[in-house]
Amino acid sequence: MIIAVDGPTASGKGTIAKALSAHFGVPHLDTGLLYRAVGRQVLLAGGDPGDPDDALAACRFEDALLEDPVLRDEETGGLASRVSVHPPVREALFARQRAFATQDGGAVLDGRDIGTVIAPEAAAKLFITASVEARAHRRFLEMRERGVKVALIEIQDDLRRRDERDRNRSVAPLRPAEDAMVIDTSALDRDEAIAAAIEAVTFAMGDAKR
Repeated sequence: MIIAVDGPTASGKGTIAKALSAHFGVPHLDTGLLYRAVGRQVLLAGGDPGDPDDALAACRFEDALLEDPVLRDEETGGLASRVSVHPPVREALFARQRAFATQDGGAVLDGRDIGTVIAPEAAAKLFITASVEARAHRRFLEMRERGVKVALIEIQDDLRRRDERDRNRSVAPLRPAEDAMVIDTSALDRDEAIAAAIEAVTFAMGDAKR
C-alpha cells in the first residue's frame, strides 16, 4: 500500500502525510527533507546551489543532517527549490525514495513528484493545494512560533518564486497525477484537512481492491 501525497510548499501535505502514516500504520518519508539536506550541504561546503556539479556532490550528505532543525528554515527551503531543478540531483535521490516507497507493508511519501515519478503505481494519490495567501499565513504563524521574524509579504513572494520554479522545471514538474484526488485546504483547519485526506485514501483503497 503506497500513499502518495504531493503539493506545493505549506499546503499542509506534510501534516496530512504524517496523520495518514499514523492512521494506516505505515512509515512516512518527507522527501522534501532530502532536497533540503542537499541544499544545506551545498551551503556548508561553500558551493553554489545553481551549479549542478556542486548540487550533485552534496547528495552524498551524512544521514545525521536529516535531523538538523535548520532544514526547516525558509532559507534552506529556498536552497532545496534551487538544487531540485538539476536532473542529476533528482536521479541521485530517486533510488532512495523508490526503495522507501516499495518496502514491505507499504509507505506514505510526501513531496512534489511522488504520484507522477517516484511511485506512479501508488494505490492512493493525493494532491494537496491551497492559495498562496493561505499558505503564506500558515508559514508566517509557524515561523513566529519558532521565534523567527519575517514579513508576511516576504513569505508570499518566496512561495510564488518556489511555485514558479517547481511548476516549470524541465524534470518532474509540480503537477497533480492524472488520477490524483485534489484537496484544497485553503478554507480547512488541520483536523478537517486530515479527515478529508483519510476519507479520500480509504475510498481509493476500496477502489484498488475491487
